[in-house]
Amino acid sequence: MRRAIALARARLGETGDNPAVGCVLADGETLIAEAATAPGGRPHAEEQALDAAAERARGATAYVSLEPCAERSSGAPSCARRLSEAGVARVVIAADDPSPFAAGRGEAALRAAGVRVETGLLADEAAALYAGYRRRF
Repeated sequence: MRRAIALARARLGETGDNPAVGCVLADGETLIAEAATAPGGRPHAEEQALDAAAERARGATAYVSLEPCAERSSGAPSCARRLSEAGVARVVIAADDPSPFAAGRGEAALRAAGVRVETGLLADEAAALYAGYRRRF
């Protein structure tokens, strides 16, 4: 999770209206893929990491600095949907997302799809990344 937070921190101020998010896909101690929200806010961290991982994402754990979205303003598949459809077995989330595109819905969508979800890992470290973002909601 510290790596996901570091990836997000490196993108602060570069992601437009979207929050800077880091995502690390791992199989045990083996790194599969990692990404951060792209400059301008798209693509999201999760979709980039999943694209890089391809089939290796199946059964993996995703460490995400902010709750994956349950809906996209663009109409594209949400990160929660992409994670579950890729076969990710477990998603560990540092911080909840107050956005109407997430706000517990991302976590709920993952659980409904049978993905194990854990929240709050290193939440205090991630909180500093999202203080300004939270004020918008």
